[in-house]
Amino acid sequence: MNRKKTIIRQIITVFTAVCIAAMPVTAYGMVRTPIASGSVTYGNGKVTIDASNSGQGYVMIKYTGSNGKIKVQISKGTTYTYNLNARDAYEVFPFTEGSGSYSLKVFENVSGNQYAQACSQNIQVSLENEYAPFLYPNQYVNFNQNSNAVAVSNQVAAGAGEQLAIVTNVFNYVVENLTYDYNKAASVQSGYLPNVDSTLATRNGICFDYASLMTAMLRAQDIPTKLVVGYTGELYHAWISVYLQNQGWVDNVIYFDGANWSLMDPTFASSGGKALGAGNSTYQAKYAY
Repeated sequence: MNRKKTIIRQIITVFTAVCIAAMPVTAYGMVRTPIASGSVTYGNGKVTIDASNSGQGYVMIKYTGSNGKIKVQISKGTTYTYNLNARDAYEVFPFTEGSGSYSLKVFENVSGNQYAQACSQNIQVSLENEYAPFLYPNQYVNFNQNSNAVAVSNQVAAGAGEQLAIVTNVFNYVVENLTYDYNKAASVQSGYLPNVDSTLATRNGICFDYASLMTAMLRAQDIPTKLVVGYTGELYHAWISVYLQNQGWVDNVIYFDGANWSLMDPTFASSGGKALGAGNSTYQAKYAY
């Protein structure tokens, strides 16, 4: 009888271990670091395009020429134009439109607003994970393991458990600790890039800063998050969309109405896992980073 109990316990233990191993694991608190591995590269004497990890949703580009103004264009369905700010160092650019053929072009400034092409390359991207582009840092959501934004994210997420609770905690932290900077909003220049740690230090910012900080803090918990730029009415704004397990992408889960930030009612009552809430219909996305 004792032997039968022992065998039954062993069977249950093995069965439980197999079931646990089969469960999807959510790696909260995981910061992903882009790498220029050097295994797949293109370019010339001025430009190096490292597509070694295109399957992870990003490409890294380095400019070693002497020109002071460099632009990068990445096109699939939509054309994304970036400034390449680093010199002799790689910058990260996301493949935000999924798998497929992308056109990459690097331009050097000639004079004024005139640019000449310095390098061009088509890259076939096959994402290993459709959410990967929205888990890594990039120009607009710039963070790393040592960022204060990551440390704060870990503190805020501690003990929260499931994804929606982490999203709520991050939202509450940001809106309770930051003040909207109307003077900055009135004077911000084209090409502005958010700095998540500066936003935390100054405790103020524009919608772009809010959205970038929230996105960085959620990606630091390995929650796929899009920083979305577009229009609400005629106003240019930035907000975020979050991917939640069993719900899919929830658009405008955190949005700005011009005066206040709001957290959408997370009942997901509408079809396709889309959240319902005030202002949702007025938001027209143009780019996602």
